[in-house]
Amino acid sequence: MLKKLVITLLLLTHASLAFAANYIDPDEFKLMIQQKKDVIIVDIQPAGEFEQHYLKGAIETNAFPAKSAYEKQRLDKALPAINASSAPVVIVCPRGKSGAKNSYEYLLTKGIPENRLLILDGGIAEWPYKELLQHGR
Repeated sequence: MLKKLVITLLLLTHASLAFAANYIDPDEFKLMIQQKKDVIIVDIQPAGEFEQHYLKGAIETNAFPAKSAYEKQRLDKALPAINASSAPVVIVCPRGKSGAKNSYEYLLTKGIPENRLLILDGGIAEWPYKELLQHGR
């Protein structure tokens, strides 16, 4: 019985690690922006939402929800900038959930090291620093 419990716990731990991702807190990201640190911002919001609000310098991909192969391929637009740099890559999603995770996992398959990939926690919906948002294109 104990052996089954240990195996179950190990399997659950391994499964949760498979869905792990690196997140960046809005406060930390704001500091990076204000300090003008080198960062690549990959924005996956749908076109209409991107036009309403985005972070300056973001690469617009409109890949949300990044489920289908077609949506994921939209992220390829950001690959030249990502590959030309060693800067961290922050994925900005409407809410920082499944679309961001799908994008994160896709970029991993494109050879982007996991230690460079970050998801903006809470996405643009929970971004508290509205004064840093751009509007229109």
